[in-house]
Amino acid sequence: MAEQIKSWNGKNILKIKSDPLREVEFKKGESEDADQDSPESLRKEIEPWLTALFQSEHLSLLMGTGITSAVHLMAKNKLPQGMGMMDFSVFKKQMETSALESARKTGRGTPNIEDQIRVANDLICGLKIYLSSQDDNEELKKQLIQFKKDLQSGLSDFAKDVLATEKNIALSDHLENTMDYLTSFLVSFCSRSATRERLNLFTTNYDRLIEFGAELAGVRLMDRFVGSLNPVFRASRLEVDMHYNPPGIRGEPRYLEGVVHYTKLHGSLDWINQDNTIRRFALPFGADKSIDQFFPQIPSAEDKISQLIIYPNAGKDRETAEYPYVELFRDMAAAICRPNATLVLYGYGFGDDHINRIIRDMLTIPSTHLVMIIFSDEGDRAKRFYDSVGCSAQITVLAGSHFGDLKNLVDYYLPKPAIDRATNRMADLLKNRGLSAQSNPTDEGGHS
Repeated sequence: MAEQIKSWNGKNILKIKSDPLREVEFKKGESEDADQDSPESLRKEIEPWLTALFQSEHLSLLMGTGITSAVHLMAKNKLPQGMGMMDFSVFKKQMETSALESARKTGRGTPNIEDQIRVANDLICGLKIYLSSQDDNEELKKQLIQFKKDLQSGLSDFAKDVLATEKNIALSDHLENTMDYLTSFLVSFCSRSATRERLNLFTTNYDRLIEFGAELAGVRLMDRFVGSLNPVFRASRLEVDMHYNPPGIRGEPRYLEGVVHYTKLHGSLDWINQDNTIRRFALPFGADKSIDQFFPQIPSAEDKISQLIIYPNAGKDRETAEYPYVELFRDMAAAICRPNATLVLYGYGFGDDHINRIIRDMLTIPSTHLVMIIFSDEGDRAKRFYDSVGCSAQITVLAGSHFGDLKNLVDYYLPKPAIDRATNRMADLLKNRGLSAQSNPTDEGGHS
């Protein structure tokens, strides 16, 4: 059976509607429209199906590092620099062992910098508790001080790497073409009719690529921050929206189009903890200066980098219970765990147990649907998740280097903006005049 595919990695896997999983083998060179497995032929199946899902009552999009990798690849013809490991001069063996165990629990196998940061924070807390009753242990106190310096240096290098990725994209010779594809990708999701609930956009990324693309596309992001000069994170601002008054109509405000609820689940490179308040500071996209040069004044901080809200939360529920993460994950759970909801994943590697748990809870509601768009499935984490939830009828799979390619998605498979009212009105006129819907090529996508 097609469902018995052992691994998705290195293959193009397709599943839509109630069909079984199947491997798609694309022919090299030019393909004919009549070919069963050509992009043109598959588009006739996939695009109408995604269009219908995108018009669900509740629509959410979760993006991981794959979106940054895809854009960077288009812009520079190479993948961005990965999250390098930090080097510690003390407690090195303990860090290696614990980080490896942390990665094993999440199914990654190989630890990354997020595992290191998580373990380092736990180690610092444990050492502080132990040293509180050890007044004469000066050697261990010195090691703790050095360990903190190593961690701050690693965080600073990590922030520089993220900024370097932004700068590579911003200074690319192919920036215009790359941004055209990014904005087209975002608009396919963001352009829901104003009468439907807003798109809920989630990301685990620290960079500001999505914000950059949204600005170019004219999409307004509602992200809980209030203020212009020094925005402050407010837990009470989730349901704020934007309306306008049509000319000549009083007392009947309409929803403004192109508005999205936006949540950065793991924090952001431009978020900072200042006096127990989460603020967003003005950090240019791809800035080439040291990041702390853009910080507001924080006289009480031991080290400015330590105030960045970029700490990972994968596989550690205690951390997600801390402010502001508790608010962010509550947003996600409330947005997707309800009837008639569709969640689309792009560039997410299923390496975060706390997010996987929320998605599993969503799929216990029979009317929900999950769309998995995956470029590669290293470690078979996506396949293991698919097999473990046991509700394949509620899952659409577009996996592989073809389906997960940003350019192919935009060119062939993603729906055209549903906000195109002129197209919809033309389809209605043709229908009212008794003309066949097939004679209207724009009606093929099933826009409603």
